[in-house]
Amino acid sequence: MTEAEFEIFLDEASDCFLQADFELWASLVTLPFTMITATGPVVLSTLEELRDHFDRYIAAAAGLRLDLISRRQISLEGCDDGTFIGTYETELLSRGKRVAAPYTASVLLHRRGGKWKMSTVLNARGNYDWLVIPHSRLDGSV
Repeated sequence: MTEAEFEIFLDEASDCFLQADFELWASLVTLPFTMITATGPVVLSTLEELRDHFDRYIAAAAGLRLDLISRRQISLEGCDDGTFIGTYETELLSRGKRVAAPYTASVLLHRRGGKWKMSTVLNARGNYDWLVIPHSRLDGSV
């Protein structure tokens, strides 16, 4: 994987949620898909589980009125087995304002069927964490 390919991957991983495009999201993931979160691992083994998680992510993003999910590449490391570990920073914005502090995560990427797909994300955030962000942050109030 090249840095340019990783950048495209990150853009697609952001776009699929802003466009509510489940097919794009599913094309970026290999099952089982593991998300390592602050509260422990979440494993999605079926397409139905992936869809359910995606729908909850979309609902949380809509509740926060997200209009930009920006992922910035930090590093890309090749492994001896042909996989790559990509690290990136994510910013979540609504009307130009952050709804949460930026955070860093890493993905394990595999080449499958001519496309790079992730099997694991470390420091995953999303609908589980967003549900506890006070909605008052969206309008700048405390």
